[in-house]
Amino acid sequence: MKTYTISQLGRAFGLSRSTLLYYDRIGLLRAPERTPAGYRVYTGAEYDRLARITMFRGAGMALSDVQAILDSGQAPAVKILEKHARELEAEILSLRHRQHAVIGMLKAMTGDAPTPVVDKQMWVAMLEAAGMDEAAMTVWHAEFEARAPMAHLEFLLSLGISREEAEKIQTWSREHCDEGAQARGPEGDNA
Repeated sequence: MKTYTISQLGRAFGLSRSTLLYYDRIGLLRAPERTPAGYRVYTGAEYDRLARITMFRGAGMALSDVQAILDSGQAPAVKILEKHARELEAEILSLRHRQHAVIGMLKAMTGDAPTPVVDKQMWVAMLEAAGMDEAAMTVWHAEFEARAPMAHLEFLLSLGISREEAEKIQTWSREHCDEGAQARGPEGDNA
C-alpha cells in the first residue's frame, strides 16, 4: 500500500504543510498512522479524500460545506451543492450589475462608448440582425433547453437576466420543446 508524508501530499496538491495541519486540526483530513518518530503517514484513502477536498475548494466552497459533503450521504451533498450553485448565480449576477455600472461610469467620464457587454437586449438584437424571427428564437431556446438545461440557465443568467425571469424562460422553452417533439412524432421526423 502506497503511503505519503505530509510534504508529499502537500506537493501533490500544491498545498502548504500548514494547510494540511489545519485540515487535520479541524478533522477534515486526518492521518490514520504515525511513524515511531511521530510523523504523519497518509494512505491512498486520504490522498483520494484530499483530491475531493481540493476539487470542492477549487469550486469556492467553504470548508464547513466540504466537510459536510464528504461526511454525508448523497442527498445532503446534493442539497449543499445546489445551495452553492445558487450562491454562485447570485454572485455572477451581482458582478454583472457591477460591470454594467463601471461601464456606465466609463462612458460618462470619457464620453466614449466602451466595449459593450452582451446583455439580453444586445443578444436579441444580434439574433434579429442575423435574420432570426420570433419563431426561430423560440426553436433556439427550446433546443437549448432540451439539450442542456443547466447550460441554458447559465447562459440566460450571464445576460444579466434575473433568476426568476430565466426560470420563466426555461419553463416556456420546455413547453415549446414538448410541442416540437409532438409535431415531429415518435420517430423524430416531421408529421
